[in-house]
Amino acid sequence: MHILAIDTSGKTASVAVTDGEKLLWEKTVYTKLTHSQVILPMVSEALKELGLGFSDISLAAIAKGPGSYTGLRIGCAAVKGMCLGQESLKCIGISTLEALSFNCLPYVGRIAAVMFARAGICYAGIYESDGRTIKGLRADEVIKEDELFSDLDVSGGLMLVGDHAQAIKDKFFADDDRVITAPLSVRLQKASSLCLAAVAHIDEAGDADGLEVSYLQATKAQKDKAHSENQGKEETK
Repeated sequence: MHILAIDTSGKTASVAVTDGEKLLWEKTVYTKLTHSQVILPMVSEALKELGLGFSDISLAAIAKGPGSYTGLRIGCAAVKGMCLGQESLKCIGISTLEALSFNCLPYVGRIAAVMFARAGICYAGIYESDGRTIKGLRADEVIKEDELFSDLDVSGGLMLVGDHAQAIKDKFFADDDRVITAPLSVRLQKASSLCLAAVAHIDEAGDADGLEVSYLQATKAQKDKAHSENQGKEETK
């Protein structure tokens, strides 16, 4: 079973292929959000070097969010296009935060996956690893940093992972040795971790029609629409 994973949710573009047991190919590039220029060439490069075609891929996985609005749409559109061109290809969307927690799978203990949303606000998910599996302890959310981390119990230790990990460490746990940040090599999104998460959720795989992104907060277009509707209601009073 070949799994192709694409992560375009952050500043890295990452593609990986596994056979369910071993990593066959992976490439991660720090793109600064130019995913549309690099992600499909990376997929083509992976398949060419492995001597595979889309007919050889059983499952395509994407990081479904939270993350960059544009990046998430690019990844989702890419996988939907692959599935439409290959009817036997199933797909699955995995939480970006859960995929990040799989970066730290060997760590035994609690993991906080954190991504910057805006000043004082982060995307966060709390997970626990036993070294073999990841379990969610708190649903992914967009939340004020103070609300989550000011009184978070870290008595059993905590691993921080994601693009906001070091900022959270410095702000809330600078002098607390129980809280550590993931090494730089695994701190940001990696498609190989997305493959691991996809295996854990294999029963949720489906067709392209059911593949959707999860922003965790309203997009700018949605906010603008709501603002316009509210203005309209005020004007009609």
